[in-house]
This record gives sequence, C-alpha cells and structure tokens, in this order.
Amino acid sequence: MDVSTLLQAQNDKFKSIEVDKELEIDPGLLLVSDLNPIDAEAYEANLEDHLQSTARDGVQALLAALFSLPIHSSPDGPVAKLPAPTYELPRAKPLPKPKPQTKWERFASAKGIQHSVKDKKVWDEEKQDWVNRWGRYGKNKELEDQWLTEVPANADVDFDPAKDAKTKRKEVIAKNTKQRDANLARAQKAADPKESRKKEIESTLQSTRKSTASMGKFDKKLDGEKKIRGIKRKFEPAEVSAANERKSSLAILAGLEGSSAKKARRAEQDGQGASDVVNVRKAVKFASGGKGSHSLARSASTQKGKTSFKKGKR
Repeated sequence: MDVSTLLQAQNDKFKSIEVDKELEIDPGLLLVSDLNPIDAEAYEANLEDHLQSTARDGVQALLAALFSLPIHSSPDGPVAKLPAPTYELPRAKPLPKPKPQTKWERFASAKGIQHSVKDKKVWDEEKQDWVNRWGRYGKNKELEDQWLTEVPANADVDFDPAKDAKTKRKEVIAKNTKQRDANLARAQKAADPKESRKKEIESTLQSTRKSTASMGKFDKKLDGEKKIRGIKRKFEPAEVSAANERKSSLAILAGLEGSSAKKARRAEQDGQGASDVVNVRKAVKFASGGKGSHSLARSASTQKGKTSFKKGKR
C-alpha cells in the first residue's frame, strides 16, 4: 500500500518552521518587529488570514531565537537565560520613587540595628502548643483571659486586672496606629514636590526676615505667613530649694575663678607676673600718651605741687 500520498497530505497541513521574512528580534524583551511592507493583495483578499500568518511568522522566529540560546535544567524544566535587551522601550510614567524611611528605620540604620521579623506563632508552656502571637486567642491577651491575676498592693478597691490589661493593650494599639499615620503623612509630604518647594520658600523667607536689624519684627507680614520662631528664654523659678541655690552659686563662682585664671595666664604670656590682673606697661603707656613712666611721674608730682600751693593759699 502506497502511503506517500497520505503522508504528503498530512505534511501539507503544517507549515514550515522556516521564516523567509527579515524580522528584528530582541529575545531580551521577547519582542519581534516586522518592518516589511504590507502585502496589499493578501490584506484586501482576507484580512483575518493575513493577520494570522503575520503573527505566526513572528512567533516562529521568536521561538527559533529562544531555542538557540544556552539552556540549563531546573526543577520546572529546561530554562533559557535571556540576554540583555537591545531595544529601549519608552515609559509612559516616570520611575517610582523609593519609599522614604520611617523615623525608626532612620534611627536603626544610624545605630546599625538589624531588622528582624517576629514569628506569628509562639510557644505556650501551659498549653504545650504553638499559639498565635496576636489576633484571636493571641498570646498578647494572656493577662486578660487567665483565671488568677496578682493584684498590686497599692491598687484601688475596684481594680480589675483583666480590664487594666485590656486598656494597656488598646493603648499600645492606638500608639502604633498614630505612629503609622504620622509616617504615612511624613512620606506623603516628602513625595510631594509642591510641599518641599513650599518648605524651601518658607525657610528662605525666615532667613530674610532675620537679616534685618529688628530681626523681622517691624517688617510687613504676608497673608498666611507663619510667626517666626526665635530662641525662647528659659527663666529659673522664683522659689528654689537651698541646695539648688547653693549649687548654682558655686557654679557661678567656679566660672569666675576660671575666667580669672585665664586672664592671669594671658597676662603671664604678655610678660607680666601671674598675680597681676592689669597690664601695667600698657596702662602706663596709655596714661602718659606714649611718653613713658618718667614723664607720668613728673606730671603727677607737678600736679601734686599745684594742689598743695592752692591749699596753702586758701
């Protein structure tokens, strides 16, 4: 029986794996670009068949390019490592900005603290089983559900241990929620360019206000301008204990002694004795007008004689 006719008919059902077109293939992006002109006759005769034939040629060329890449085995089967893309695809939107760090993350990075994720299950010695750390029947509700609780000695008569433990747990939840909302608000402000620009303008405006002689006190205020924050003076209380007053007085005396010692060392470096507080040489030069100590002594004796003569005349 001659089956060549049947085999030929069966083979005619399948198209050849070879593609005669020149296509631009980028395996890194799984991209095939067909830059050939459109066959007008095939396009007008049967649009659907023409589109299917064009798509088939592109997929066949892409598969041939993928099977030509180096392949290695994996648990999921043979895998081909794609090369770096050669065609640069434009983005419709800019790259997403990195998520800003929270206050704790900045502190941890500065101190070198490693982030560790707590397990959702903890071991319960009483039940001898793993229980949830949070949530329903969580370990954090242990004080609320236990049948016996130690009451502090200074507790009120109507003290409820279960209610107190529940209140503390709710306070922790409220604190964490508040911190999370603050982090989200801080991140939103940091991501908003208008907000950052607004802060920059406010900082520049405050610097300009402080550059005047009155520190911006008498300058004209703009609509919606915030009040400039200056250095607040800290006043000591009017009534203090004797120990605190004695401590502050000793601190003042110690500061005065330190300044006197510095002046003595400076005078000694200028050529005077350590016991002198005033530079005598400079004082004589200033009093005599640069003429010296002899001229100052003569003028002093002359002035003294004039005074005695006036007293005798009277």
